[in-house]
Amino acid sequence: MKILSAVQIREVDAKTIDYEAISSIDLMEGAAMSFTDWFIENYALQEAPIVVVCGRGNNGGDGLAVGRLLQGRGYAVRVYLMPGETLSADCAENLRRAKTSGVDVRQIVSPEEITLSDAAVVIDAIFGSGLNRELLGLPAELVQRINESGKPIVSIDVPSGLFLDRKTSFAVHATDTITFQIPKFALYLPENSVFVRNVRVINIGLSKKAIGEVETDIFFTETADIKNRLKPLSKFAHKGTQGHTLVIGGSFGKTGAVCLAAKAALKSGCGLVTAFLPGCGVPVIQSNFPEAMAVSDKNEHHISDILFDVKPDAIAIGVGMGRDEDTQMAFYLFLLDNLVPLVIDADGLNILSEHEDWLYFLPPKTILTPHPKELSRLIGGWADDFDKIARVRAFVRKYDLVLVVKGAYSLVLDSENVFVNASGSPALATAGSGDVLSGIIAGLLAQGYAPIDAARIGVFLHGLTADVSAKKIHSRSFVATDIIENIGNAYFEVEK
Repeated sequence: MKILSAVQIREVDAKTIDYEAISSIDLMEGAAMSFTDWFIENYALQEAPIVVVCGRGNNGGDGLAVGRLLQGRGYAVRVYLMPGETLSADCAENLRRAKTSGVDVRQIVSPEEITLSDAAVVIDAIFGSGLNRELLGLPAELVQRINESGKPIVSIDVPSGLFLDRKTSFAVHATDTITFQIPKFALYLPENSVFVRNVRVINIGLSKKAIGEVETDIFFTETADIKNRLKPLSKFAHKGTQGHTLVIGGSFGKTGAVCLAAKAALKSGCGLVTAFLPGCGVPVIQSNFPEAMAVSDKNEHHISDILFDVKPDAIAIGVGMGRDEDTQMAFYLFLLDNLVPLVIDADGLNILSEHEDWLYFLPPKTILTPHPKELSRLIGGWADDFDKIARVRAFVRKYDLVLVVKGAYSLVLDSENVFVNASGSPALATAGSGDVLSGIIAGLLAQGYAPIDAARIGVFLHGLTADVSAKKIHSRSFVATDIIENIGNAYFEVEK
């Protein structure tokens, strides 16, 4: 699914009106009906009123239409309209319709005129995606009053005050944001989590042709995208045709990371997995994961010389590896000779951050999977999330990489595109989760997936394991082995 800018969204709206021979007011009515249907499913009818706070533009028009539709479905509704001399044409028409339908619409001149204490829910319809200035004066006071109300807040399209293309300092703290058909990048950035708690994208009937004509390099990865990228399983497949993954890592006390990555690789569907790890780790992986083969380093406690006689189709390196001096030299010599597709995580990333020139030795499209701290070591600090994305894009273009920015909505970037991942929950914030992700991606890479597809599918499946098990395993109790055990269920969910 495409993620578009505010300018592009306006272009799609205009083309929809043209291509579908629909008026702008009818398009707004359809959006309001879709929002109302979602609201009724999620907020039960009760005696307390639904308070709608409306601006004087098209977002306010959406709010007025929603207020009218909710009242028609039996909800008590009270609408507050910001002051001003002009309304957008569609907002004016929806104001007329609301008043004709008997909706309680009150124009205000100060925030004190708004009563929220008796509200069941506050619907925010002050400003939409086209906002390009900081909130000041009455709008800022209204937003502050809404935020301090202690009520559930549902924002129409975007929380009022949220910028789509730059850092936001002050906006509505929405409980739910119901955005119209096209995802907005800003809704999925970590720094905006205080403004955006839950996001739902709803269809409002925008023209598929119009959306298809708009070019973008930012996309939202959903189940359908992953399903379309999965390779069919051959009836005549065997372990020799499904790819061989090599996991290199581990050190004394940290061989569990290799066990997790290796098992995740095999669970992802590859046919063979070999672990290369220090001598101390061999009995650990052989006893805990008998399906894996093991190759021992000559050193007992950490990796010192990466030598193996297997021929893997993909390699994951770095998990639990440590940064001993001879480990770093072994890593360097490995990079000089290696041509096999790579996934690098954990200490592999930390070593690269100390030796930036080694990045030039990586095979094209090598996949890096840093968490935020590891990312900052690689690319330096950033001013805000938009600056971070710009720096990551420059970094992957410079070294021709695929990079996963791990987080609530993990990002997958290559030199051309950014993909926002839709799956996952806070359950994944657990020890070993990153090791499992590295293993999944490497397992997919060994099966012959292109690096960008291996990263996208791996990240999505990793997140989906938490989603599909949410009713059986509480997020607070979810651990890395639960991710591995639910990879198969995630595949079921994608393929059904």
